[in-house]
Amino acid sequence: MDAVTPWRRLDPRMLVVGPAASLVRLLPVIVIVLVTGQSDVMRLWFPVGIAAVLVIGGVVRWRTTRYRITPDRVELHSGWLRRQRISVPRDRIRTVDLTARVLHRLFGLSVVRVAAASGVMAELQGLRLDAVSTAEAERLRHELLDRPTVAAPVEDAPAVRSRSWPGWTGRGCGSRRSRSPRSPHRRRRGPLFNLFGELGVDPRDIAPVDDAASRLVAAPLWFGVLTIGVAVLGVAVVGALLLFAERWYGFTLTREPSPDGDGALRVRRGLLTRRSLSVAEHRIRGAEVTEPLLLRAGRGAQVRAVSTGLSRDAQGGALLPPAPRAEAHRVASAALRADPAQITLAPLRRHPRAALRRRLTRALAPVVLFTAGAFVLGAAVPWLAWLGPTSLLLVPLAALLAVDRFRSLGHQLTSGHLVTRQGSLLRRTVALQRSGVIGWTFRQSVFQQRAGVVTVEAVTAAGAGGYEVLDVAAADAVALADAAAPGLLGPFLPGTDPDLSVGAASRTGPA
Repeated sequence: MDAVTPWRRLDPRMLVVGPAASLVRLLPVIVIVLVTGQSDVMRLWFPVGIAAVLVIGGVVRWRTTRYRITPDRVELHSGWLRRQRISVPRDRIRTVDLTARVLHRLFGLSVVRVAAASGVMAELQGLRLDAVSTAEAERLRHELLDRPTVAAPVEDAPAVRSRSWPGWTGRGCGSRRSRSPRSPHRRRRGPLFNLFGELGVDPRDIAPVDDAASRLVAAPLWFGVLTIGVAVLGVAVVGALLLFAERWYGFTLTREPSPDGDGALRVRRGLLTRRSLSVAEHRIRGAEVTEPLLLRAGRGAQVRAVSTGLSRDAQGGALLPPAPRAEAHRVASAALRADPAQITLAPLRRHPRAALRRRLTRALAPVVLFTAGAFVLGAAVPWLAWLGPTSLLLVPLAALLAVDRFRSLGHQLTSGHLVTRQGSLLRRTVALQRSGVIGWTFRQSVFQQRAGVVTVEAVTAAGAGGYEVLDVAAADAVALADAAAPGLLGPFLPGTDPDLSVGAASRTGPA
């Protein structure tokens, strides 16, 4: 313990932001009750009591939370009834993530998340400071990453800007009231109706809603299904646009250099919630270009950094929003400081024909079983006779999917990277630094043994912890692993030990 370094407290303004953020969730309930004219003063005591508890909890949390940064560690002490002590070595810090939601931004605060590698491969530890001033957050970011404050943009870095509108949601509770009689087609109620019922509000009493419901029920079935389908599609499109704007508004990618030539990549984005993620470049072990099916159909892609200290969700380490495929490869090249032809655009080696047979079998077998079951069901239930012939459409779709999955398979070993690609519905191309490979795992199922192929996985401390090369010939898998990391497979190569063999290594696990 360092007795010299003083302890710091979180910013006092969090005493307002924390309870306010929780109270916002109760706001819709109060508004609905007041606007409908069925308010009950006694009902307001419940949110008032919750607000008081939140305020008291915020004060206790602020009083019991403190942190400090020593030359060797970052320490956080928090909790009253449940005390927590976190100590993170500074040399294991991988990323520093700054997040500022709407209320945080109004009060000039940010949430600091520090991610660090633990002693277990592919596992992370860290701490969270909610919240400190924006200036303090920036100072902590530079101090923990040991980077200067001068930021230079990545050459021709893309920028995405969009517009959106804030929204809010909430929950409510209240006493149960008597309800007016309902017609039979209205007996089934969803969660939204239950919420209004608890508030003493019946939206069906509103004339426009009631008339629209009556017309929809009286209309033909196909018209109702079409109307609902169009409405759901419209909501999905609007929701996707709002989500994209909230996540990627004001996107910028910058490189922050340091005197020793190293630096950090910094991504800033977000509309209501502003995020800033800094990744030390010497921690980056590669790049991943992902192409979901619909984005791939539009010749688009997204880029993620393969680094330690990043979350494994869909947006963990994202360096670029969905963008044209060429731009994605260019950003990956700029991030890794490498020629695209040596990383994500490297020409890949095809896998053996046995890999195609395996994908056809795995795609067609379930579809054939389903189709057979559909014909049997159609024969037993006359009004389902259409199900069997309709299910035949799945056969060519499954075959096309299998062929596309095979065409996506490939790998290559360049001068500095192992490049591998797989997937169809979500195609991933990963360029992993050869120096970042710390081990190999060989897997071969019974069916792979009969087909003469093996799956080899490059183990790394970054990203997902391992990246697979699917269904390659056994001899090619061993040659690939030995060439990518010379000497790592020495004990398993023929002639080095009579008790070890390549076949044993390819089935028993990591080398």
